[in-house]
Amino acid sequence: MTEFPVELDDFARESSEPDTGTATGPVPVVAVVGRPNVGKSTLVNRIIGRRQAVVEDTPGVTRDRVPYDANWNGRRFTVIDTGGWEPDAKDRAAAIAAQAEIAIQTADVVVFVVDTTVGATDVDEAAVKMLRRSHKPVILVANKADNTALELEATSLWSLGLGEPRPISALHGRGSGDLLDAILDAMPPAPPIIEGIVRGPRRVALVGRPNVGKSSLLNRLAREERAVVDSVAGTTVDPVDSLVEMDGEVWQFVDTAGLRKRVNTASGTEYYASLRTAGAVEAAEVAVVLLDAGETISEQDQRVLTSVVEAGRALVIAFNKWDLVDEDRRFYLDKEIDRELKRIPWAVRVNISAKTGRAVDKLAPAIRRALASWEQRIPTGALNQWITALTQATPHPVRGGRAPRVLFSTQAGVAPPRFVLFTTGPFDPGYLRFVERKLREEFGFEGSPIEVSVRPRKKLGPGGRGKAHG
Repeated sequence: MTEFPVELDDFARESSEPDTGTATGPVPVVAVVGRPNVGKSTLVNRIIGRRQAVVEDTPGVTRDRVPYDANWNGRRFTVIDTGGWEPDAKDRAAAIAAQAEIAIQTADVVVFVVDTTVGATDVDEAAVKMLRRSHKPVILVANKADNTALELEATSLWSLGLGEPRPISALHGRGSGDLLDAILDAMPPAPPIIEGIVRGPRRVALVGRPNVGKSSLLNRLAREERAVVDSVAGTTVDPVDSLVEMDGEVWQFVDTAGLRKRVNTASGTEYYASLRTAGAVEAAEVAVVLLDAGETISEQDQRVLTSVVEAGRALVIAFNKWDLVDEDRRFYLDKEIDRELKRIPWAVRVNISAKTGRAVDKLAPAIRRALASWEQRIPTGALNQWITALTQATPHPVRGGRAPRVLFSTQAGVAPPRFVLFTTGPFDPGYLRFVERKLREEFGFEGSPIEVSVRPRKKLGPGGRGKAHG
């Protein structure tokens, strides 16, 4: 049985996204078809992210229509593995071909797999005629394109008349992300989300140390007294939810208690207030961290910012009480920002005054920018082209006689964006920070934390194959 060079179970956990409301509608069906032994079951395993379809070099292992649940970029669908299709088949082969034809008739999208190393055969050309009669959208996949030379060979498959061949390596994952994107594009539109489960207003947590003006800002945005405002710090204990219309959109704001201490060192009411505030941040999509522009950025401010970053939420820093800041303070504040916020230069920053309303209208565009970055996805092909160019221009330092290389990279998720690099060996933390910095320079991600992790391939054992660490 063929083995995979990377742990697909881990890949599945990191690449599949939570369903976004399509569970109540019909799930699209994708049929994977082709002549025997072109790698259909290997491709199905790659799509579903786990070794479930039986894979052997012997043709005819798959005989029936076998459905599997799959998920890509938040869209659920069913992928059907089929046996090898052949024209004029007899006996058992005829039954297998009939099952494949039934799968095509019931599918929304057909993925037609051809072996790049062999090219188009008479059986493939006969299959194309059958596929045209089905009037279903067909994606032509040139499998076993394990390197650039074989990708070029795949261009000969234009002769089949099914449009652009998509070169991939189902075994190694090469091109699989772009293929999945194309499958989603070919699917029928997602059904409308029924009333009651449509995503509500975006959730925004107002956080900061005590007395920085969180409740005042909420009242300013709501244009009424929604939260108690007092010069005595600690007035807000429980999170206060408010629906606020801002810049033509309704938002759900949560005014939280001021965080003085770490949760594990707080006590009594403050302890429970800290827990509720932490829960409010976890439940939010974006956090607006208020800092007092007239005071030095403190350790408490740093703890609040760290809690938001560790929670993986989009981040907007609002310097409040800007109406009280003079030229001298602005000069020193710029120095403080360079020094104290150097770990999060990507955070969106706005200068506001909750008391006077100064620049409060800039808050909504800032939140939208942060959320857009938080949900941004980079196409797999573009990501791999970029990482290849980066690591060739600036290779990893040599360790143990050789430099570790990136075999494949993928964006495993969004909200926040998470990237996984499958490599030949461990990466130094400094080089990983370099990759993250360059990733931001190229693709932005303003206002969102991002995660970049490495899955080094295990060393070869006696008679074994290299695998990625799980």
